Amino acid sequence: MKLGLVTYNMAKDWDVPTIIENCASTGFQGVELRTTHAHNVEVNLSANERQEVRKQFEDSPVELAGLGSAFDYHSTDAEEVHQNIEGTKVYAQLAADVGAPGVKVRPNGLPEAVPVEKTLAQIGASLRECGEFAKNLGVQIRLEVHGRETSHLPHIRTIMELAEHDNVFVCWNSNPGEVEDGSVKNNFNLVKEWIRLVHINELYRREYPWRALFTLLKASGYEGYTLAEIPGSSDPVRMMNYYRALWEALCTD
Repeated sequence: MKLGLVTYNMAKDWDVPTIIENCASTGFQGVELRTTHAHNVEVNLSANERQEVRKQFEDSPVELAGLGSAFDYHSTDAEEVHQNIEGTKVYAQLAADVGAPGVKVRPNGLPEAVPVEKTLAQIGASLRECGEFAKNLGVQIRLEVHGRETSHLPHIRTIMELAEHDNVFVCWNSNPGEVEDGSVKNNFNLVKEWIRLVHINELYRREYPWRALFTLLKASGYEGYTLAEIPGSSDPVRMMNYYRALWEALCTD
């Protein structure tokens, strides 16, 4: 497995050269760039600007592991859902242009007074459309385990089964609700066949079974990124060095 960084919080105020410099100097191999942050890798970039972003990563030891969006598909407003689908497609084109292999999207809750099955089916159908479009670009659609009630792993499994597309995957999110009787094994097994990205957070929190998660990932054949989604620091490089050391220790069998 590989260690990377999510720019949500820790790197939200860094430009691309700073992200690359800090990740390279601390042994973080890749990064997921979150939309709306200071690095400004957004859909309004020109063709030349997109190529410049791509070149900066290609010329560095740091891989662009993906782009992180906030698109979701649970709304009761059909036009809003349509806008999120079309926005995902535009963002997938950005990912292809800058050399990112995937786009993170999310479910973000279950509307009240709507049957759960209907909302899950709507999310699944939206993902299928996005996955089909992005497949032609060579970009994965990665569904983050996220949202009130939608982060329930049986719901994520249902969404994936309803999406039924070979270019729609799961981003494991290391949520407290994944832990049952001290283990994530049962919930992990519900979606392990689709996991293509992993978000991790505060590794010092003993209530989450980090070593067991890493063991499950390795046993499943996972060789992708575990991306640190952690708060910022006044001394980020020192913090990232300590984080990498703890990650390496927890990854050791």
